[in-house]
Amino acid sequence: MAHVSAARRWFAILALALGGFGIGVTEFVTMGLLPNIAADLLPAQYATDPAAANASAGYLVSVYALGVVVGAPTIAALAARWPRKRLLIALVSVFVVGNLLSAVLPSFGLVLAARFVSALPHGAYFGIASLVAASLMGPDKRARGVAFVLGGLAIANVVGVPFGTFLGQSFGWRSAYLLVAVIFALTLACILVAVPFQPGDPAATMRNELSAFTRLQVWLTLALGSIGFGGVFAVYTYIAPVVTDVTGLGAGVVPWVLVAFGLGMTVGNFVSGWLTDRSVKRSLVITVIGLGVSVLAFGLFAHLAVGLFVTVFFVGGFAGACSPGIQTRLMDVSHNAQSIAAALNHSALNIGNSLGAFLGGLVIAAGFGYIAPAFAGVGLAIVGFAILLVSFGIDRRRGRAASTAVSAPSA
Repeated sequence: MAHVSAARRWFAILALALGGFGIGVTEFVTMGLLPNIAADLLPAQYATDPAAANASAGYLVSVYALGVVVGAPTIAALAARWPRKRLLIALVSVFVVGNLLSAVLPSFGLVLAARFVSALPHGAYFGIASLVAASLMGPDKRARGVAFVLGGLAIANVVGVPFGTFLGQSFGWRSAYLLVAVIFALTLACILVAVPFQPGDPAATMRNELSAFTRLQVWLTLALGSIGFGGVFAVYTYIAPVVTDVTGLGAGVVPWVLVAFGLGMTVGNFVSGWLTDRSVKRSLVITVIGLGVSVLAFGLFAHLAVGLFVTVFFVGGFAGACSPGIQTRLMDVSHNAQSIAAALNHSALNIGNSLGAFLGGLVIAAGFGYIAPAFAGVGLAIVGFAILLVSFGIDRRRGRAASTAVSAPSA
């Protein structure tokens, strides 16, 4: 890559972060509008059983997560040789179309399909954008480059998601997805202007990229993201009915609760970027323990207004801290399969999203109430921490084996 001026480098990173901002809005705004969507697209069920209708509408969250899981490795493996700027342009174009379809299609089934399409570029976009940002920032600041791109997603939860929720509550939920389509159209223009040309990997092959799946540490890191992160969405998917039915606050408070989550996510993301550049393992340990504790605190104190805001902030903080650490860990353990590894982070996290939303819907539909998903989320975080310990244990054993092999000839 030719020399890039500092001004253009930061313009390019901001353009990539704007795409992350759009992804954050389209992914998270559904939660704040879940009752509105359920009332409009599932009116008969909502009239007789609002909780069941909200649980059914939660499948919009699950199917979006499924689209990320399917799209991230598929696109990353197939397009590893593409010039990165061209691939980013193609991915953002799909975002524009998918969100327009989400805004205009008339039935729940068709909107469900549109959400799946909207999600397909999600993981590949973050994966490729993270590689571009890491390259622009240099090797000693690569986690901060990743964190800047992911910071767009975090900031979306401070500004974009609350505003989109307010917009959807005021002018109909479809207006929120129209807003997202506009954000992605602007992102497309900025990437065209700002992001410098970066070639794809000419040596990349489908076989090389898929070789990531032969590595145990890649699977363990994916399992960490898939299971450990699930607790966030067990809580966050149903945050709107928690605010109104558990804490007893008005629907107008929901955007402010989303602001608290977003502020926490923003702080956690950037702190994690700094900490991960110093120690990937220490960052992951702190994040997973913090996630479990904060989700437990939500379950215990969300019935109080102050408890709701404070615990949501910390859940958001540790949620935001997850991605830079897991992203960097995947890049470290994947060796020569960088494109697919960078994208798989978001497959893993969105399996967690889908798992958390699904389990949360199950316990709500079973009659345990809107707080019960938090306690399911604590269980997911505990399993995630156990996976982390296994992964680090394998590292230690391999390190001792390598040390023994090096010292053996001199013995």
